[in-house]
Amino acid sequence: MVSEIGQIRIVVVDDSAFIRKALSMMLESDPAIKVVGTANNGEDGLETIRRLKPDLVTMDIEMPRMDGLTALRHIMESDPVPVMMVSSITTDGAEATLEALELGAVDFIPKQLSYVSLDIVKIKEDLLAKIKNIVSRKHVLMARLRQRARFARITADARPKPAPDYTHTTPPLRKRHHKIDLVAIGSSTGGPPALNSVISQLPTNLPVGIVIAQHMPPMFTRTLAERLNSSSRLTVKEAEDGDPVEPGHVYVSPGGKHLLVKKYGGRVRAVVSAEPSDTLYKPCVDVMFNSVAQTCGQTTLAVVLTGMGANGVKGARNIKSRGGLLIAQNEATCVVYGMPRAVVEARLADHVLPIDNIAAEIASYF
Repeated sequence: MVSEIGQIRIVVVDDSAFIRKALSMMLESDPAIKVVGTANNGEDGLETIRRLKPDLVTMDIEMPRMDGLTALRHIMESDPVPVMMVSSITTDGAEATLEALELGAVDFIPKQLSYVSLDIVKIKEDLLAKIKNIVSRKHVLMARLRQRARFARITADARPKPAPDYTHTTPPLRKRHHKIDLVAIGSSTGGPPALNSVISQLPTNLPVGIVIAQHMPPMFTRTLAERLNSSSRLTVKEAEDGDPVEPGHVYVSPGGKHLLVKKYGGRVRAVVSAEPSDTLYKPCVDVMFNSVAQTCGQTTLAVVLTGMGANGVKGARNIKSRGGLLIAQNEATCVVYGMPRAVVEARLADHVLPIDNIAAEIASYF
């Protein structure tokens, strides 16, 4: 099957005929996208991908003969192509999806959103735009992946391991003289590996707490927090309403809720809330940033990582207006240069850095 010139060519790999059809219909609702092939297991999927050389693949995780994670490893080891995983919203699904993102998948599609439903109407435009953005950057993304030899050596039972403590061995950046009481991080597409890169490199003695808003469904954020905790010298947990924001601790906003902060008796605490209810994303980076700006003002250090759209730029503007500071991830190391671009183009970023340099920049303020 050959698509028209200029169309994005996609292969759909899923053991459910219904989901293959539903996903194909959703993707091809955009005339710029063509599903050029399908497969019902990972083994046939690999052959289809080799034969058709698509621009992007959607890959189910649980399939007969060869599961999605095994197929993904083969793709990343031989001829990398952007892969979006199709994942069930379960604890096991979250664990497998986050492992897939570490292996090189660029993003995931929650399985219930691959069905024809009201949910699909809400997220379809965002998903299609994301696919176009990822495909436009596929050569950069895959070239970077090839350079990371560890992807070729990851085994089926690989898990993140705590990073070495570089606190006393890595030459520090020039000491920054701006008092910081709280670090706030916002991320979306490509966020979990980026967050791992930042959080795993921070020193044990970080004297402030960190709050994170990562666009993810419920259940995924708890698993994300557990995986970050296993690879970090800091204590990482999914935030609970009323948690004191303590030094050396990281609080991940629960999926489906917003994470705010407020001072009670001079102490900053986490507020987990369903309000505002009308935001496109829950958690929403703008909501968290606005809350942090109001509570901590000029002693805020905000970080905007890879993600689609402009979520976070309004909150970033609020933080800057109160004297706080902003770090944005640079274009070359983003999966999607949307959220950081919005901050950079609004001239709000104090530092624009590769993902591997952001932890050192944060630490330079302490």
